[in-house]
Amino acid sequence: MAKLCKLFAAVLFLSLSAMSSIASATNYTLWVNGRTGGGVVGDYNSFTYWGPSSTAAGINKKSVNWDGYNSISSQNGKIRDALDCFCTGSNWCYVATHSAGDLMMGYTMANYGGSTRTVKNATANSSGQCGDAGSGTQVGWNIKWVRTASGAGGGSELSDAGSWTTSEPLVKDLKTTTARAMYNHNETRNVWFYMYAGAKGTVYSGILPGQDDEAVAYHSSGGVSGSSGAAFCNPSDWFCNDLTMGTAANEGGSTKWSYHSVTFRDDAEAYNHYSNGNWQGIISVVRTAMVSTAI
Repeated sequence: MAKLCKLFAAVLFLSLSAMSSIASATNYTLWVNGRTGGGVVGDYNSFTYWGPSSTAAGINKKSVNWDGYNSISSQNGKIRDALDCFCTGSNWCYVATHSAGDLMMGYTMANYGGSTRTVKNATANSSGQCGDAGSGTQVGWNIKWVRTASGAGGGSELSDAGSWTTSEPLVKDLKTTTARAMYNHNETRNVWFYMYAGAKGTVYSGILPGQDDEAVAYHSSGGVSGSSGAAFCNPSDWFCNDLTMGTAANEGGSTKWSYHSVTFRDDAEAYNHYSNGNWQGIISVVRTAMVSTAI
């Protein structure tokens, strides 16, 4: 009888330990901004770039702010700090990006996604850095997937043409050939990048090939591979090749980068590039998806 009681106690202890471990695991939703920035760097509750912080945008949402002005390489530590904080140990992250935030996240995964990270405690100081959890290290981060609104991982012709202030270091990074050569876009550490492509362009964005959202063309927001951009359109446009849904090769035979899938193509040409301080444009489509899937 005594042995049976000891066995029962041991099983109960292990069960409670497992339950405690599960209970301590937390999911976070990280939002990575693009060009111009706006949120307070280091403050994960500063959503100025996106819109009201009270707006639902996925479970335990955090704004991963970087200045949106300096180069991807010089600002990348801000993203790594956030991923270390919230996406290590037993914690997992859903990630949403916008515009140059896609270039930033792709660069991070390709260059640092296989590096050894110290497990952090998800409690950040004013610089956006978290303390050690005391549970060792791990390789890379716990990321379920990335959803990107108007991704600029392939650059923008607005940068090529000098339509943006060319003195900005980030604008130099956003040149199409530069952005596409910056890192191995096929190396995502097996994390899926789900692409949301807007198409509400204007006359002044005519230098952007094919369909665009005023700032980024489909070749980039659709994750199309290659060393430079090309024209891709909606099926209703007869004058350039279609950007296909999912991972399928595009009309004309071009392919998408590995682990990149077109989830939304703006066939109605209803969404432009900009949040307007209120989660608008193509960002609104991603926000709706995060609310329903980042849980």
